[in-house]
Parts: sequence; structure tokens; C-alpha cells
Amino acid sequence: MATTTNYSWSTPDDTDLVKDGAAAIRTLGSSIDTTTKALNPSTTLGDIEYRSATADTNTRLALGTAGQVLQVNSGATAPEWATPAGGSTYVGANVYKTATQSVSNGTWTNITYDAENFDTDAFHDNSTNNTRMTIPSGKNGKYLVTANITFAANADGVRACMIRKNGADYARGNFIVPFASADAGLIATATLDLVATDYIEIQVYKDGGGSLNLESGSIKNQFSISYLGA
Repeated sequence: MATTTNYSWSTPDDTDLVKDGAAAIRTLGSSIDTTTKALNPSTTLGDIEYRSATADTNTRLALGTAGQVLQVNSGATAPEWATPAGGSTYVGANVYKTATQSVSNGTWTNITYDAENFDTDAFHDNSTNNTRMTIPSGKNGKYLVTANITFAANADGVRACMIRKNGADYARGNFIVPFASADAGLIATATLDLVATDYIEIQVYKDGGGSLNLESGSIKNQFSISYLGA
């Protein structure tokens, strides 16, 4: 029997008798059917096919779920569907103060936050270590950290703020000379590369006169962290 070039399907030889034709056609048809099925394993709407480790055989990847993206698996051997850590699925937290907080003169002070607007992955605890945003397991990557801070009105001295990482200074926010007739607003922001158990805090400073209160409320004292991606 002769065979085809690409898939080695059996075909009649030039010398085969006419009576062998039906059997030859059946053999060829069966080979074509088997090969075609191996190359087309899809069974359901939305399936994707890709080359397997076996020659002339494809593998079926079933349709993923809403919001998933197609990526290469951890072994770099095949495609897979996965839920993105960032992008369409937001990861992060936003917290604020429900009560005023006294800041001593001439002392850098961590701000406490006892309420949350949202928290997708337990970055913050309203009671335990409530000065912190802590990176949870499986969420390593780049983060945008932002804080808006409001001191009560007072004209003495200066006001400043700081972003801290794991208890060490990381990025200084703005520095202002306040007015007696208006609250003093500060902003701190930075992009950080963080891993699980890293924690971020916001510190404030004032000098001149005595202690001074931070204002309360989500508009006046708010701290947020947002995952940007790996």
C-alpha cells in the first residue's frame, strides 16, 4: 500500500485490482476520520485548540469564565485561563478616621484608621495595628499609596507628612505653613514594590505651640492602597 506524504494515510497502489478499491477507500476514510478528530477535539461553543505534546494531536481548552484572561501556565507549557490580579478586578483598600486624633508637638506620629470604605483582601484591620496597610499573601507587586490628611486650623509652626514602609521612612509628602482661619491639608503619594507581610503607614508632624488634632471623616483623613500589577 502507498501512503500520503503528511499523515501516512494508506492509499491503493497503481497495481491494485479494482476489487480492492472499496476496502482501500474504507481504510483511507477511517484514517482521515481519526486524524481529523485528533486535530479537532473541540466539543463545546467557545473551546480553544492548541498543539499537544503528541504529534498531529491537538488539545481542547474549555472556555473560561467572565473576566478571565488567557495566559501561559507556570510551567510555560500550555495556555490557561486565569483571573487577573489587577485590571478589571480591583484589589486594594480605602480607610479613614471616625474620630479626631491628637498629634503632639515636634513628634512624628502614625495616623490610626478605624473605618473602611472598602477592603478587598484584608489589607487593614480597624482595631489591631490599625495604622497599617499590610500586603496579603499572593498579592506581591506594585502598589499606588495615597493619603489625604487634614489638621485642625492653627497658625503655629509647620505641618508635614510621610509614607513609611515596614517602619522606615519611604517618601515625604508635602510640607506647609498653615493659616489660623483654615484647616491644613496635606497629601502623600508614592508607588511602591511590595511583597506579602510588607506594611505601609502614614505619619504626620507639626511644630509650634502644643498638641493639635487631626480632623475626622472619610473626606478629611483618608488612606488608600491600590494594586497596579506585578
